[in-house]
Amino acid sequence: MELKESILIKLLLLLPFFSVLCASPDFNFFYFVQQWPGSYCDTQKSCCYPTTGKPAADFGIHGLWPNYNDGTYPSNCDPNNPFNPSGISDLTSSLQSNWPTLACPSSDGITFWTHEWDKHGTCSESVLKQHDYFEAALNLRQKANLLQALTNAGIQPDGQSYSLSDIKEAIKNGIGYAPFIECNVDSSGNSQLYQVYLCVNTSGSDFMECPVFPRSKCGSDIEFPSF
Repeated sequence: MELKESILIKLLLLLPFFSVLCASPDFNFFYFVQQWPGSYCDTQKSCCYPTTGKPAADFGIHGLWPNYNDGTYPSNCDPNNPFNPSGISDLTSSLQSNWPTLACPSSDGITFWTHEWDKHGTCSESVLKQHDYFEAALNLRQKANLLQALTNAGIQPDGQSYSLSDIKEAIKNGIGYAPFIECNVDSSGNSQLYQVYLCVNTSGSDFMECPVFPRSKCGSDIEFPSF
């Protein structure tokens, strides 16, 4: 009897340790990715405005993606926890403004957010539940005003070409951390500023230096199209 009580006491003492283990993230950092709508639309594929209307001429959220330090990433981690629109009803208006969909056919954004949660968000639910996940992305969007950082450096979405190094420097000066720039090509095959990656700590609260960057190529000079 005394042995059983001793074991029980030891287990109770270990519970806080196990709870910490359960709450620890199983990834190393997030990529917070914003995209320029003008570049999304200025391709052969083109785009469709959401049913709520044309988004503002500003960078919009693409996603908040858990990643590993070796460059790989988890995906579709919990099929038993699908996206629930009613769980973020208080954020819907802000998501429509800051996380708009440009995919065709036109939609209200639910399909886009569902994809992002199912593929990426479920892999962070050890630290961020669904509402926390989307709220964290919106908060990061407020902290990282990419358009302001670029325009402060004289880099405007005017269809002109700018030095890739100048774009990176402007964002680093404005946000405080080195970005990764992803390009796509317009209908004429010109390289253009498409997406900006910033790295975020595992709590989804603050930016950090990136342990690794994705693989992608941009020209030394890239276009910044209007929208």
